Amino acid sequence: MRTKLNSDQSDALRAFKAEVFQTLAHPTRIQIVEVLRDGELPVSAILAKIPVEAANLSQHLSLLRARRLVLHRKEKNQVWYSLRDPMLVEVLDTMRRYFKAHLEEAMGILAEIRQSR
Repeated sequence: MRTKLNSDQSDALRAFKAEVFQTLAHPTRIQIVEVLRDGELPVSAILAKIPVEAANLSQHLSLLRARRLVLHRKEKNQVWYSLRDPMLVEVLDTMRRYFKAHLEEAMGILAEIRQSR
C-alpha cells in the first residue's frame, strides 16, 4: 500500500531518487555495489574483482560513501566496505529485469524485420 505524499514530500522523494541514480550513473560504481552484494569486503578484495587503478577505485568508493550508499570501517591497516542497505541490490536486480525485457522486445522486432525480407 502506498502512502499518499504531499507535494513537498513528493519533490523530496524525487530528488532523493535522482541523487541515488546520479551516484550509480557510472558502471564502476554499479560494479562496486554488485561486488558488495554478498557482504563486507576489504578494499584489496574489491580491487581484485574490479579492473581499475587503486586511485580510481578510491574515488568511486569515496563518492559512494559521501552519498551514504556504502559504509566503511577500518580494521588495522585495511578499510572494509559494505552496502548501507541491501535493498540497493534489489534496485539493480530490477534494472537487470527491465533491461532484459527491453532487450527481448528489441530482438523480437529484429526477428520480425528479418522475416519480412
